[in-house]
Amino acid sequence: MDLGSSPPRLVAPPPGERSRALVDVLARTECPAFTARRARRAEASGSPQDPIVWSEARGANVVDADGNVYVDLTSGFGVAAIGHAHPRVLAALEAQSRKLLHALGDLHPSDVKIALLDRLASIAPFEGARVVLSQSGSDAVETALKTAVLATKKPGVLAFDGGYHGLSHGPLAACGYAPAFRLPFAAQLGAHVRFAAWHEQDLDAALAAVDAAWDDTIGAVLVEPLQGRGGCRPCPEGFLAALTERCRARGALLVVDEILTGLGRCGERWLSVALGASPDLVCVGKALGGGLPVSACLGRAEAMAAWGDPAGEAIHTGTFFGHPLGCAAALAALDVLEDEALSARATQLGARLSTKLARATGRRVTGAGMLLGVRFDRAGDRPVLDLVARLLARGYLVLPAGNDARTLQLAPPLTIDEALLDGFVAVLAEEVRA
Repeated sequence: MDLGSSPPRLVAPPPGERSRALVDVLARTECPAFTARRARRAEASGSPQDPIVWSEARGANVVDADGNVYVDLTSGFGVAAIGHAHPRVLAALEAQSRKLLHALGDLHPSDVKIALLDRLASIAPFEGARVVLSQSGSDAVETALKTAVLATKKPGVLAFDGGYHGLSHGPLAACGYAPAFRLPFAAQLGAHVRFAAWHEQDLDAALAAVDAAWDDTIGAVLVEPLQGRGGCRPCPEGFLAALTERCRARGALLVVDEILTGLGRCGERWLSVALGASPDLVCVGKALGGGLPVSACLGRAEAMAAWGDPAGEAIHTGTFFGHPLGCAAALAALDVLEDEALSARATQLGARLSTKLARATGRRVTGAGMLLGVRFDRAGDRPVLDLVARLLARGYLVLPAGNDARTLQLAPPLTIDEALLDGFVAVLAEEVRA
């Protein structure tokens, strides 16, 4: 078996005995929120939602604690865009671990941190970019929101229904994915965010929603060029260009969340720019670290200049921001993305996969490149939670998307063998017919 490009190989119905034993330990020790979520999904789907327990991953394959081999069509929430455990990332980590595991953050930085800052500035969608490194996508969004209020002196944020930007307090306030995420913490979040309805196809309606939500406090407009967790929902043609114009005219910064969509996932380094945006701040993460927790906020020099010298203190930093191991992994991952021309591969492979999915399922397929959603939103369609469970039982890892869980989200590694995708399409067609 060639682990990394193997079709599914199940030795026990998942979750197997070893995974079930580990999940029992999990239920006794993890925060009950996650156990309760699985119970709710089981009730909603009518099928068990116990997880498998990952023990190994290579390329497009995941191996669970029972030895089952799966094809991963999630890339671990988009992180493994270049595949799990890419050899060049592993080599970079080994070399860096022999030299320097930890430095002194922004006070006395490491050489590899400086190299990553320089590399990211060179690929930013604007000249003279300044960069802030962090660990998670929500960290990058927090950096952007802080930058916007410093630069514009306006605390308000315009975000969108269905948008998902992370769940730490700053991004949580702008989380339009579901009000239930915000409500328990509403008293801590403030009331500085306005939400506009998201329209996928009607440009006039989309812009009217923006204008209706905008007020004089808005200093940042936070948008995904393609809503990922929100259900692989695109924006209308011309929307991002018009949004850019409104930001310029009204003194707000355009903050684009490319955490899932960027770095080639959707066939472009920056999907937002390809769709007409001219962002002031770009948030990037997931694929950036090649498997390690690394994120960044890339900003125009004039926006980042607002940080200046705030009372002589570094008012936004973190002990592990720019960690040497993460920076080494990110540099290797960026090399792989470029050297293997994975943006172009995502475009070509994604177009073929989209066509095959539509033919096999009879459903609408949305998205771009290798971030696709099969939409089960016709009258009579049910949420896809049961379908996700049935596909797991056949050796395929997929995710539900959308607040109503009516989209089957596919975000496989950009390096995946096309034969594995063809095998999945055949299985999906059988399960949809069933």
